[in-house]
Amino acid sequence: MEKRFYSSESVTEGHPDKIADQVSDAILDAMLAKDPNSRVAVETFVFTGIVQVAGQVTTRAYIPIPDIVRGTIDGIGYQNAKHGFDFETCGVQISIDPQSPDIAMGVDEDSNHEQGAGDQGMMYGYASNETKELMPMPIALAHKLVLRLADVRKKGTLKYLRPDGKSQVTVEYDNGKPVRVDAVALAAQHDESVVDPKTDLMKDSAREELKRLVIEHAIPKHLLDRDTRFHINTTGKFMRGGPWADTGLTGRKIIVDTYGGIGRHGGGCFSGKDPSKVDRSGAYAARWVAKNIVASGAADKCEIQIAYAIGVARPVSIDVNTFGTGKVDDMAIIEAVRNLFDLRPKAIISNLKLKRPIYQKTAVGGHFGRSDKEFTWEYTDKAAALRKELGL
Repeated sequence: MEKRFYSSESVTEGHPDKIADQVSDAILDAMLAKDPNSRVAVETFVFTGIVQVAGQVTTRAYIPIPDIVRGTIDGIGYQNAKHGFDFETCGVQISIDPQSPDIAMGVDEDSNHEQGAGDQGMMYGYASNETKELMPMPIALAHKLVLRLADVRKKGTLKYLRPDGKSQVTVEYDNGKPVRVDAVALAAQHDESVVDPKTDLMKDSAREELKRLVIEHAIPKHLLDRDTRFHINTTGKFMRGGPWADTGLTGRKIIVDTYGGIGRHGGGCFSGKDPSKVDRSGAYAARWVAKNIVASGAADKCEIQIAYAIGVARPVSIDVNTFGTGKVDDMAIIEAVRNLFDLRPKAIISNLKLKRPIYQKTAVGGHFGRSDKEFTWEYTDKAAALRKELGL
């Protein structure tokens, strides 16, 4: 039996990088709501008292970007100027130009009604049957922790919590199967009410509350044992957070957004990009394909790479790796994928319904492994056809 330990992290909606992702996707959603054909590539930078939005946009929609920025920050929970960053007093700077006409030439439909890829690059998709979401367990649990942390903050269950926070989960695997959680790290921003004035550290009672109401609620009991290690606010306290403590930038949490470091990544971020950019739509399609392969029973785990050239509709390459878990040869799976999945950008956008304003929700808690109806790339609607195609 081979024993291994894998760790993955996630961050809360109030983390500076995730603020930036949410702002970028909120702007994208607002444009798509009024003009589904909007071409958007927007990045956001946040720091103490400042939000800067920059990028390239071509759209028929008018949207009040400063209002969207402030509304997003308000919804996250930054509402008090004394905390170093809030929606009312932060400055909002905007620098947006039209999309490059040279890029547009490659993405606009040609005489054969083909839409080219918005850029070159390779996109990866991954799935594993180790969780019901068909995701790697470490990232699935890390996301559950930060979503639970936000839930107890917003409901007022733990009134001392503030928006910033992080989680990290280490899972022990035996012979490729997850068997237990070995370690949990949780960093939760808080106010002064849970700081012991004698030690200037977070009170042990607050740590115990976080363990009981967040960790033990989010992680199934059978995965925790007496040897599981818990690291809660290990610096002693975490009062100064968000953009007051660190800068935030769109696209800086690409591993959090995908598979937690299990499986490869092509390097392109998702947030702030409309679906003509294959960084986003191609990666969503790759997850759709990989998940259907695993759901079909063709493999226990699967990684797929899809590569594009700018202005060219059809992928320049498709590769599937089932890591020796496939019930049939990987080449047979690739052929089935080519037969059953149309991976041209226009077809992906149509089949997955990607021109809708659905993206702000993706910017927190991961883009994959979600049950929300908007996440069409999580559907296993091709699993039966794959089984038939592969003779399973």
